[in-house]
Amino acid sequence: MQKLFSFGFWNTIARSILRNRILFIILLAIATVLLALQWKNMRFSYTEANLLPDDAELNQQFEVFTKKFGSDGNLMMIGTDDEQLFTPQHFKAWKNLADEISTFPEVRSVLGIHNLQELVKKEDPKRFDFVPILDPDHELTKSDLLEYRRVLREDLPFYKGLILSPNERTVQTAIYLHDSVVNSAARKDFVVNKIQPLIDDFKASSEMEIHVSGMPYIRTLNSENIVGEIQWFVLAALFVTSFIFFFFFRSFRATFIAMFTVIIGVMWAFGFIGLLGFEITVLTAVIPPLIIIIGIPNCVFLINKYQQEIKKHGNQAKSLQRVIAKVGNATLMTNLTTASGFLTFIFTRSELLVEFGILASINIVAIFLLSLLIIPIMYSYMPLPKEKHLKHLRKQWISGFVEWIVRTVRYRRVSVYFVVVGILIVSVIGIYKIKVSGSILEDMPQQAEFFKDLKFFEKEFEGVLPLEVMIDTKKKNGVLKLSNLKRMERLESELSDIKELSKPLSIVNLAKYSKQAYYNGKEKYYQLPTSGERNFMMPYVKSLSRKEAGSSITSYVDSTGQYARMTVFMKDIGTDEIEKIEERLLPQIEKIFPSDRYDVSLTGKALMYQKGTYYLVNNLLLSLGLAILLIALFMAWMFRSFRMILISLLPNLLPLIMTAGMMGFIGVPIKPSTILVFSIAFGISVDDTIHFLAKYRQELKANRWKVRRSVYSTLRETSVSMFYTSVVLFFGFSVFMISSFGGTVALGGLVSAALLFAMLANLLLLPSLLLSLERNIANKKTFRKLQMNITDSDEEE
Repeated sequence: MQKLFSFGFWNTIARSILRNRILFIILLAIATVLLALQWKNMRFSYTEANLLPDDAELNQQFEVFTKKFGSDGNLMMIGTDDEQLFTPQHFKAWKNLADEISTFPEVRSVLGIHNLQELVKKEDPKRFDFVPILDPDHELTKSDLLEYRRVLREDLPFYKGLILSPNERTVQTAIYLHDSVVNSAARKDFVVNKIQPLIDDFKASSEMEIHVSGMPYIRTLNSENIVGEIQWFVLAALFVTSFIFFFFFRSFRATFIAMFTVIIGVMWAFGFIGLLGFEITVLTAVIPPLIIIIGIPNCVFLINKYQQEIKKHGNQAKSLQRVIAKVGNATLMTNLTTASGFLTFIFTRSELLVEFGILASINIVAIFLLSLLIIPIMYSYMPLPKEKHLKHLRKQWISGFVEWIVRTVRYRRVSVYFVVVGILIVSVIGIYKIKVSGSILEDMPQQAEFFKDLKFFEKEFEGVLPLEVMIDTKKKNGVLKLSNLKRMERLESELSDIKELSKPLSIVNLAKYSKQAYYNGKEKYYQLPTSGERNFMMPYVKSLSRKEAGSSITSYVDSTGQYARMTVFMKDIGTDEIEKIEERLLPQIEKIFPSDRYDVSLTGKALMYQKGTYYLVNNLLLSLGLAILLIALFMAWMFRSFRMILISLLPNLLPLIMTAGMMGFIGVPIKPSTILVFSIAFGISVDDTIHFLAKYRQELKANRWKVRRSVYSTLRETSVSMFYTSVVLFFGFSVFMISSFGGTVALGGLVSAALLFAMLANLLLLPSLLLSLERNIANKKTFRKLQMNITDSDEEE
């Protein structure tokens, strides 16, 4: 390990790279072509993000649910509150739209006002039949349709909440997709190439205001937005970083070399996604622009060092060798620590974060190798930089900034400490204001048409996110027992009292409708039968087959009759509200369905996402703690001093605390999209600390272990590169703020702010601590350990 970070080792690496330039160019070209061939294996994710580990109890419950009842996210809705619907022309157009949708092979069934059926009692033999309410051969008049609307509102409570909204203003057509379509590429083709053009044509021809929603529709258009944003993120990151790079270096050559390096890095990033067989998700889509943003600082340090060496002695070969030997060492350490920070996500056991952590860490190491090889090799074939390209090294405003840093550290350390304490106090207050959010919809683009449609259905039908209750009666056909139906009715009553939930849908609705039909359709009899009535109704009820009742209704009981499903739709509520609903429901469920006789579980994607958020919050602390431990071990290896470990960690923990406090004050919750802020910010911000301390270690030996002189020398040499890289990172991560996804915007803004804080902490707080604790760290024992750790060639010329 010691040899890996020694100057002699890196000197050998430098000579190997420069002497075998052609070989390395060929190897890089071959690797790039091979990874480019893997692009064809890239695929986009068609499933919701599963934040929980596979063996989590909620995952296992949901797996049982899907085996019994199929997917909970196969429903699409087309709705309207347009009064023109109940006119012959518009009703016919609505019917034709639904009929055309039902012909698509992806569609299992369509239920709407055009094909509603009424449960009717028949004699000889005794039976219930579903018969069409509207005569398909009869030409409907306006008075027929108005009467139909009255019947729907007043005489058919069975369809209220299913087809007719609770406020009776809106009707919807329910489209049930085949389960095999829901999580496949066929869903995208259906929504994008079939449904959307059909809806657009209908709007244009009918001039009716209609809305489309449902989880398959929302997920598809949301995924399309993600795909569309990837290219803009990459282009914006390239533009912003190249502009800032050119502003600092004023050299087209240097800018071209840096951009060429990171573009190859992006090509490799896409190649690794295909090679590893990972899907492109909302997280993995961030990796290509992330590689640009992280790769540019590597280029800054390497090119800046090359130009500094050229300015000193003008020897190109010597300059390139020193770039690799000296900056390569520190750059490897910083990239390894950043990669380690991302790699800690593998301990979360969440597939989404594990894949993100693996891809990010591999690509960070890859961009380091590309920077170390491409930049020296390309410069070796080019003429020496001209004088005008070196002017930025002596710009007055940069020199003034560096001198301000030095003066502040020398004369105003007490002020620095007071400011730090003040920031800590305010930040801690802000941290107590942070909330946790597990909303599926919160991060979606709120100006998108599909999001506005979603809010329409949420308002009219009291929710769009399915929450499922699965009831195991532990007996075959136990669901159909009247006592169990009554228990389910009591639970429905509890659910109906919760304003954030819609009217429940279950077999109870059909049982009530059966009694209404037995009494010739009178609305007042829409209720569960008594035990006596049930005996009289049994000959009629037995006649109901699954096919006659319609799969959209009887899918609420499994084939054995042992399991029942109760579906409610939630509004887009926060994690706290969902927890309160659980706290209210679980005791009532235990009371209604004793656990020794029944198994009742709450499940569904919305609930899993909320639970997954809490799981990630807990694992964030674990991954962040592991990252801090790794950095601490690295600092212990560098300095062999516990005090130096504390000194190096404090400037990196402070920005995290400040960022958390800022989240509390501005109302940004902890959620899957913002939970990454801390690990990303810590992994990157510690880079500046390593660059500073690596140079400080060299200066200690050069200045015969004089701490003050070493600190000031280190500040003057590293401040410019640290400032350049921090500005690039700040504006680079700000690119994510152009996103239409709220979580991505928050991620970009928060990481940018955290890295800006980290730069100031490393330039002001870190050297201040080194100087203030000079007597504690400048002792013979510490220096003896340090001197043993620094090879004699650390400062060879």
